[in-house]
Amino acid sequence: MKKQLLAVVLGCSALGFAGTAAANVTVPHLETIGSGEVTAQPDMAEFSVAVEEVRGTAKEAKQAVDKAVTAFVERLQAKGVERSDIQSANISLQPQYHYPKDKKPELTGYRASRHITVTVRDLEQLNTYLDNALGDGINRINNIQLKVSNEAEYVEQARQAAIKDAMEKAESLAKGFGEKIDGVWRITYQASHPRPVMMRMAMDAAPETAATYQDAQITIRDRVEVVFKLEE
Repeated sequence: MKKQLLAVVLGCSALGFAGTAAANVTVPHLETIGSGEVTAQPDMAEFSVAVEEVRGTAKEAKQAVDKAVTAFVERLQAKGVERSDIQSANISLQPQYHYPKDKKPELTGYRASRHITVTVRDLEQLNTYLDNALGDGINRINNIQLKVSNEAEYVEQARQAAIKDAMEKAESLAKGFGEKIDGVWRITYQASHPRPVMMRMAMDAAPETAATYQDAQITIRDRVEVVFKLEE
């Protein structure tokens, strides 16, 4: 008598995957989801800052913002930061109004702002660059993202761990049910992207904040969904 179709599904998150796979697989099979993760210590960062000024005219507001951005970029380059690692956005200009009761709005000036994103390849210099930003007229630190330079290596490690996990689960399940694996029927994979460590720093943060950069860890995760054939 021919062996009945056997499907084993692991994890609630696999329901969508399992339903689709089971509808198309016409051999005795088993489905698993493999997960893998590795941790890495950040060795680089990306931070975003902004300068915002309000002046009586649009020209004055623009000039004030451009002056701060130019000073900051020049200081970064003098410290060895490559110009390609400094991205400055276009200027934003917005009129500012006063709204007196029962009267027409009154134009009071213009608000200009620009955002700058900097890639830091020497993590030990991060605090220095942030201090320089404040000294050059930058008046807002938006966020700091800690990253790892050899990200691809860690992604590959996480992927291989996920593959191993899927295979080990399949072998364990097959053995438990008295079955044997007979190859792979289908692999479903969507690349995962590691999430950088997000940090926020107050404008008056203490110098000791720098220590937390080296203490942080980035977790890189990956997963793979596999349909294994069972021997008939």
